[in-house]
Amino acid sequence: MPADPFRLLILGGTTEAARLAAAALERWPPDRLGLITSQAGRIAPLRPPPGALRVGGFGGAAGLAAYLRDQAIDALIDATHPFAAVISQNAAEACRQAGIARLMLIRPAWRAAPGDRWTEVADMAAAAVALRQESRRVFLTTGPGALPAFSNLSDIWFLVRLFQPPATPLPLAQHAEIVARPPFTVESEDALLRQHRIDTLVSKNSGGPTEAKLTAARAAGIRVVMVARPAAPAGERVATVAAALDWLDARLQEPASERGRST
Repeated sequence: MPADPFRLLILGGTTEAARLAAAALERWPPDRLGLITSQAGRIAPLRPPPGALRVGGFGGAAGLAAYLRDQAIDALIDATHPFAAVISQNAAEACRQAGIARLMLIRPAWRAAPGDRWTEVADMAAAAVALRQESRRVFLTTGPGALPAFSNLSDIWFLVRLFQPPATPLPLAQHAEIVARPPFTVESEDALLRQHRIDTLVSKNSGGPTEAKLTAARAAGIRVVMVARPAAPAGERVATVAAALDWLDARLQEPASERGRST
């Protein structure tokens, strides 16, 4: 009797997660790999990832561990956003409880290049402090959850870029908002900076394909306040989809009795 398909859960919501799902399903047929992608659902995807999709939270680490057991998941790949610290910590604990293998697919962070004017800070509170002295017109690309950190800066005007229209008014005294999704070009980012006379860009160090804003800021001599990533949980990690596929291939080669067991 043939073995049941290897069951993989991808925690997604990123470009890398969608690429991983597509590549895995192209490489392995359904009788070898059963793949589910889970997304938090805070931002509606432009297109659903390949394969089965689950939307919504799990109810913390215990809820995720129960889901892993109920769905007979053999392994989990955490391909969430580098700033999704709570989700990643919950995934680490859930996989420990369920006794299954876990891999983190973490895109490389951006690094300052010659000509950059970066002020690197530890968190959003520190970013707000860094704006107080010399910034007057600030481009915020941090996402809506970070905005309360800047709510007391009433003498600064903010341009806020969001992926979807906000459900409630933004907690900023002076601001304008634009709704747009990547990809962005250097030319369009440069035009935006000039149109709004931006003197400072605030960004999470997310890495990935939205670095056009950093290139435009460098060319214009604009200061960048760069917020460092939260620490990722301990565990095996890779930086590319290709490396994640290699890890998955190794798991698929294991005997069915050893599938996905954490080591």
